[in-house]
Amino acid sequence: MSWTVAPEPPCSPAAMALWRAYYTEVSDRWYLLHEGRRTDPAELEREIAAPTWDELRPPRGTLLVARWAGEPSGTAGVRLLDAGTAELTRVFVRDALRGRGGGPVLVRAAEDAARTLGAARVVLDTRHDLVEARALYARLGYAETAPHNDDEYAEHWFAKALA
Repeated sequence: MSWTVAPEPPCSPAAMALWRAYYTEVSDRWYLLHEGRRTDPAELEREIAAPTWDELRPPRGTLLVARWAGEPSGTAGVRLLDAGTAELTRVFVRDALRGRGGGPVLVRAAEDAARTLGAARVVLDTRHDLVEARALYARLGYAETAPHNDDEYAEHWFAKALA
């Protein structure tokens, strides 16, 4: 079995299911670490429904969905911040499939999408507790940088020049 990655509308059933899984995991991790509780289900639904995800639609962005054995199993989003800089966002692989190369496949596909959008550089942010994500980005050549945004949950910022 192998990974396949393709663009998909952000509001597709596959994307929405993966975002629900992503938000549940990252939100639960944050609340368990900081407040000793899991995410309130109503709060989770509000957060999933709030954004329009227009920035992940052409011509300024794209959403990629990765499939393992044909099943939607991961996402990565790319959006242009300016003419030469793209932001990598919402990188996620279902827990049961981690360790099978999905993260690197998604990030590389997102870098290709960023190049197609005209970007010469990719930036991203992540949290301190998402140690697996930070390790993945470092392995793939991303270097920690000064903050490029003021997102309330961002604690680490990375960048990579695209060849």
